Amino acid sequence: MPTAHDILRHTFGYPDFRGRQAEIIEHVASGGDALVLMPTGGGKSLCYQIPALLRRGVAIVVSPLIALMQDQVEALTQLGIRAAFLNSTVDREAIRDTERRLFTDDLDLLYVAPERLMTERFLALLDGLAEGGRLALFAIDEAHCVSQWGHDFRPEYLQLSAIHERHPNVPRIALTATADEATRREMIVRLGLTGARVFIASFDRPNIRYTVVEKDNPRRQLLHFLAAHRGEAGIVYCLSRKKVDDTAAWLNQQGYPALPYHAGLETATRAQNQRRFLREDGIIMVATIAFGMGIDKPDVRFVAHLDLPKSLEAYYQETGRAGRDGEAAEAWMAYGLQDVALQRARINDSGADDQQKRLENQKLNALLGYAESGHCRRVVLLNYFGEDSQPCNNCDACLSPPESWDGSVAAQKALSTVFRTGQRFGVKHLTDVLTGQENPKTLDYGHQRLSTWGIGADIKTEDWRAIFRQLVAAGFLHVDMNEYGALKLTAAARPVLKGEQRVELRRRILPPATRQKRQRLIDEPDAALSAEARGLFERLREWRAETAKEQGVPAYVIFHDKTLKEIAQSRPANREALMTVQGVGQAKMERYGEKILALAAEK
Repeated sequence: MPTAHDILRHTFGYPDFRGRQAEIIEHVASGGDALVLMPTGGGKSLCYQIPALLRRGVAIVVSPLIALMQDQVEALTQLGIRAAFLNSTVDREAIRDTERRLFTDDLDLLYVAPERLMTERFLALLDGLAEGGRLALFAIDEAHCVSQWGHDFRPEYLQLSAIHERHPNVPRIALTATADEATRREMIVRLGLTGARVFIASFDRPNIRYTVVEKDNPRRQLLHFLAAHRGEAGIVYCLSRKKVDDTAAWLNQQGYPALPYHAGLETATRAQNQRRFLREDGIIMVATIAFGMGIDKPDVRFVAHLDLPKSLEAYYQETGRAGRDGEAAEAWMAYGLQDVALQRARINDSGADDQQKRLENQKLNALLGYAESGHCRRVVLLNYFGEDSQPCNNCDACLSPPESWDGSVAAQKALSTVFRTGQRFGVKHLTDVLTGQENPKTLDYGHQRLSTWGIGADIKTEDWRAIFRQLVAAGFLHVDMNEYGALKLTAAARPVLKGEQRVELRRRILPPATRQKRQRLIDEPDAALSAEARGLFERLREWRAETAKEQGVPAYVIFHDKTLKEIAQSRPANREALMTVQGVGQAKMERYGEKILALAAEK
């Protein structure tokens, strides 16, 4: 009987396990329950796919996204693994055929949506499999969907604890790429995993470069960022559907192939746009958070946020869709204080109870602290998930450290202006008072007679906006959406106003257009390829594109870019040499080996 490592090498084409994969696989294959927290691109799928091949029967994989099941099954089929999916897109004849395969030991993995899993018909089907000893395991993917106040909540997930009640002897593995401590506890309780072993891998994604910029001219800033990513696939997240549509149309006008994705589009349009993004090269998806969960496209080179996400947890999940192949990728975000006001309004207007609103506000505060931090982005991000780390030298704060300064006096001026204007105004009005800008509004309120009028004229308006953002992030001010974004003092402001507490601020970072040329990404794609190897790499990519088109599958299902680059660099001369390339397993060798060797032999 093959071992887990045999399957890893000969079926999946990888030489060694990563991190805690081997430990998790052994535990589940031996019949144990597990909760696995592992970053996107960290190899979560292998943690249930290999146990499924080691145990008798079929593994039932609960997946929340119908649109992606087909691609997942196609990728497994390429590896010679017997896999299928059941969802609302499958016709009756195909359903009957899949059910027949279940009871003739002709399937290793079956992907189902949670809605279908909990139907009486499917539960009866599972009972029949269990009676014959044909249930290998249950895998619950995207398990954070069970969190009622999470960013991807799916109510159907709340019923999944019934699986264990019905089949207590069948091992379960629940997996997610991100969950803070509160969400972890909720998953354990709601999925009935109190006896499960919890495996937490490092949340670090060292190949992703994190950058946060202050909103100045967001579209101009986005264009500047995209200039280094022409021809590459990426995702641009926006808060509203209208902004998604407008941004996608504008990007196309600028020469970037972009598609919109949000819940307001027709189902067929959403499905078509998602399919194009997955199967074509260089498409930019402009989307709300309705897009992304479970996206399996390995060559997404960037994720950009034009608006502030809901939380650091959501931000990590969304940025994690970049660089799944381990190659260099970027996470870029532009934000302003108005973003904070909109997110506060979302929380306050929700139907949640006061305790949940407090929790959501705390999460937003953590995200704001990340955005305004002058320290290593990665250290701040990983610390949120309870992981210690060292400065990464691959984020904006490390590569261009912001200058800090004693902002105590400036903070006193800002806080005093908030107080003397009655805590009723937003940043623009407060900045006008500080800089002595006479306009109808400041004059109507008589604010030119205040003691704080013009006391900040030595500081630019843009710098005052940055100061106010940092004071909000530090907890000295909060945005009151009941008064249209007015800034109000918190109890923490009192010692600052009294001169009893020093406030350290960071200098405003200049807009990208005025800064030095952006540093090259670590491991810039193709940088290590010789001219000869690059030529072979391009020929392999052309062959892969043609092959994928013939089969009607995404190109990455055939081979990842990383595998093609390794082939281009090593130029294998025979089957034995080709089998040493990462990503080349036995089934793909039999299917594509001769053609690849022929391409590699060309001069």
